[in-house]
Amino acid sequence: MSRLSRRITHTAAKSYGMCDQAAAFATQSGLIHLELGRPYCDTPQHIKDATIKALQDGEVHYSDMRGNAALREALARKLASVNEIHVDPDQIIVTNGLTQASFIAFMALVDEGDEVIVLDPYYPQHIGKIEIAGGRAVKVPLDASAGFSIRGDWIERSITARTRAIVLVNPANPTGRVYTRRELESVAELAARHDLVVISDEVYECITYDRSKHVSIASLPHMAERTVSMFAFTKAYAMDGWRLGYAVASKQIVEGMAKVFTSEVTHVNSFVQYGALAAVTGPYEPIQAMIDADQRNRDLMVSRLNRMPGVSCATPQGSIYAFPNISRTGYPSQQLAELILESVHVVVEAGSFYGAAGEGHLRLCFGSQPYEVIEAAMDRLGRFFASLPTSQLERA
Repeated sequence: MSRLSRRITHTAAKSYGMCDQAAAFATQSGLIHLELGRPYCDTPQHIKDATIKALQDGEVHYSDMRGNAALREALARKLASVNEIHVDPDQIIVTNGLTQASFIAFMALVDEGDEVIVLDPYYPQHIGKIEIAGGRAVKVPLDASAGFSIRGDWIERSITARTRAIVLVNPANPTGRVYTRRELESVAELAARHDLVVISDEVYECITYDRSKHVSIASLPHMAERTVSMFAFTKAYAMDGWRLGYAVASKQIVEGMAKVFTSEVTHVNSFVQYGALAAVTGPYEPIQAMIDADQRNRDLMVSRLNRMPGVSCATPQGSIYAFPNISRTGYPSQQLAELILESVHVVVEAGSFYGAAGEGHLRLCFGSQPYEVIEAAMDRLGRFFASLPTSQLERA
């Protein structure tokens, strides 16, 4: 087996988590999926209408390889006004979801033997892409005792002469943290001092709650030239099946990413880009309504989880995930996720799927189901945790 084949095999083994195991229960009626990070709402109608019109108007041929010019101009305006990232449209590549944006970033920036720092708990797909590019993922834990906060001094201990980049997911999956400006400044200072690139996954940028404010690290002084910022229409616009995202970086980095991108797919589907244009320029009320629904689901889930024996759950500041601590049950997270699936037919993800620092937790998606289904899932989980042996909880 070739080296590349070994990398792909290794990556595939880590790609699907409990979703794979739930497939064995596919015929089981009443299975509730809380493991998938997908919105349950339909795509807003004005986005669909714009796409249908573009298709009927004959927008079915080759497009600009980096993305429709009008869309990239609109995205440049959005980045300036919302993210405080000021770029030319030519510094933007429209991609097949943030997944492809991150893939071309790693392929363009990581060479054989390079090291890339990822914060643990991490998003597993990033690990696989680093390895496919020939790099090595160096996992640095977040500070769980301080709400999974970033510790710059911990990151610095892992920086070597081979370190090329730091990966950031903000708001964070799976922890639900929205990193503060001070935390981001600590990463920016390290990146500048050690001449590193920051690869910033900001797919949940719109989905924040209470007074939490998302800050793009590229908006910090001198960070635009050393950051690849990646966004998507997937979560906030309920367009996960559309596979639309975009990446923005310095002209030099974008040139390298464009070479990978155009060799891989030429460009994104032409007519769906008109749906993306309608999304970014259209009314925000449908988006806010979905975020409000997510917050209602979040509040229900967190409140109910905190009443269950052996469970404690911090309130997520952003994203669509709760990350309850189940260490007091005494069960490893993977075993507990499997028991929950078998016993009450609720699919949750083991915290260990997201790295060693995720052990002792589960990840539950509160944005993937309507309120009534979240309520039913919490009823089932409440029965499950109440049924765990008291002696197990006492030993933990």
